Amino acid sequence: MRSARTTFGGRVVQKPYVTWTILALMAVGFLVQLGTSDPVGQAGRSPLVVEFGMHGFAAILQHEWYRLITAAFLHGGVMHLLFNGYAMYLLGQQLERWLGHGRFVALWVTGALAGSVMSALFAPGQLSVGASGAIFALFGAVFVIGRRLRLDMRMILVLLALNLGITFLVPGISWTAHIGGLVAGLALGAAFAYLPSGASGREGRRTLTHTVLVASFVVLLIVLLFLAPTLWFSVLSV
Repeated sequence: MRSARTTFGGRVVQKPYVTWTILALMAVGFLVQLGTSDPVGQAGRSPLVVEFGMHGFAAILQHEWYRLITAAFLHGGVMHLLFNGYAMYLLGQQLERWLGHGRFVALWVTGALAGSVMSALFAPGQLSVGASGAIFALFGAVFVIGRRLRLDMRMILVLLALNLGITFLVPGISWTAHIGGLVAGLALGAAFAYLPSGASGREGRRTLTHTVLVASFVVLLIVLLFLAPTLWFSVLSV
């Protein structure tokens, strides 16, 4: 017997285990930050921020690729964690039920990667932490997929506009991670919602199409990451 599938090709989700697992990892990361900071209780002063946060060229020139993902499980403070955690709880559960576990993981990870790559391209000397790239990818995807399902997305638009305003008006926020994640979410959301089109969207073909598109987007990010030092050295030498 074939397993039940969601509208977009994933296996039907009984419980959003991926969302809960990511939330737990974010919480554990923050607690470890609190315990390792000097003085204790100040997450932003934990050595983990320097060792595992996203730091532009450090991820490229020193081959510290893990920073592209580990930065998403660290946060600068309790409000930072609460905002990302609440958005993850609201958007993640719905998207995981729409997409299934596999596609949701691909969306979250790619959003985090896109945010880190954007930071490496446009803020190479900036140290940043947080799951904001992945969270903005969820915003982008839920908007596109909701439109595909003909749902009222006005509230999501309001929340997205509000958060973009905060991104550019409040100092100390990594706009690069937010925009990178949002672009990834819009792109992958459109791929999951609309491709392949029509009656040709049988499960095998749809899964293959989605896999190829996600892989292609990740390859593009990797190419941009490798090009970042060359682009910046060219700009500085002008």
